[in-house]
Amino acid sequence: MTQTHSDPVASGLTALQARDMPRAAELLRVAAQTVPAADMPWVALANAELALGQSDAAEQAIDRQLERAMRDVGALLLKGLLRERADDARAAVSFYRSAIAQAGADAKVPPSLQQLLTHAQEFLARADGEFGAFLSDKIGGDLSPVMAEALELLTGQRQLYFQQPSVFYYPGLAQRRFFDFQQFPWLADMMTFLPAMQAELAAVLADGTAGFDPYVRRQPHRPAPNNPLLDNEAWGAFHFWKDGAIVAANADRCPATMAALALAPMPRIMGRSPNAHWSRLKPGAHIAPHFGMLNCRLICHIPILTAPDCTLRVGSEVRTWDPGVPLVFDDSIEHEARNAGDQERVVLLFEVWRPEIPDADRAAIARMLEAIGDYGLDA
Repeated sequence: MTQTHSDPVASGLTALQARDMPRAAELLRVAAQTVPAADMPWVALANAELALGQSDAAEQAIDRQLERAMRDVGALLLKGLLRERADDARAAVSFYRSAIAQAGADAKVPPSLQQLLTHAQEFLARADGEFGAFLSDKIGGDLSPVMAEALELLTGQRQLYFQQPSVFYYPGLAQRRFFDFQQFPWLADMMTFLPAMQAELAAVLADGTAGFDPYVRRQPHRPAPNNPLLDNEAWGAFHFWKDGAIVAANADRCPATMAALALAPMPRIMGRSPNAHWSRLKPGAHIAPHFGMLNCRLICHIPILTAPDCTLRVGSEVRTWDPGVPLVFDDSIEHEARNAGDQERVVLLFEVWRPEIPDADRAAIARMLEAIGDYGLDA
């Protein structure tokens, strides 16, 4: 800003800071006539006009700022507020969404904008609810589950999640959270062992739970995982197969469970798979949101010991573990588990190939993962 036009701007900003809105507006209006547009504090003028109830003048000033800096978070928020007060909800939603998206990209919002940002978020939540109710009334309630979910995504009532495996992404697979367990005939055969598996678990638990270890553990010569359940028995594992090797001490105690696992198409990858264990979640335990390593496999849960108030969220869908009902899901989509009850929950957890993966690609993936291990990389 050059010296020739700095005084009216500086005086106007001083008046605005002192909350002398009439004086601030007067000075900044004068400045707007002489100061180059690139040097003019349009947002300050808009704030002064807005405080005086001059909405049209405030909006004109904000429009000038947005011409100069179309992603200015403060200007977008003020424009949204002005459109909201003009009963133009559609425009207000548009500007508020842009402001929130830009604030997320900037990763930092000045404290002076936080209150208005919160207002924008609350306005959008109300607008989404009203929009959803309007559409539901027009479309009708007799919708398929897929169409109902699509409507919730459109109206912001449900969040969109995609596969984001932490190590290896196999392209072209459908984005499915849960799979119908009935499409896997071998699961029905496994379920015939359920009473025997439950008896084996009861025997292990009656014996003092020897064999259960914290699922998240420190590894020698590796950084400790950044996980709240590190070395915590609240999330325990009783391994039958671990990184491709049978855990003999546990397997020998549970022949029925091993017989059931023999029926599953678990990957066979040297040093890596199969992996199968009882997953134990004690009361109060929460497995934080995370992603699995691969999207070419599925995770299967056979409930062995169910408990109330236990949930598994995969993406935007939440399921419970019900007696006799296996869960099959894609763990490359963000997921978390929680035991909010007062009883422990135990499932038989194991991995299987995703059925769409052809045999040749399964073999290539196995060679790739074995090669990664041979090369000495953590993956």
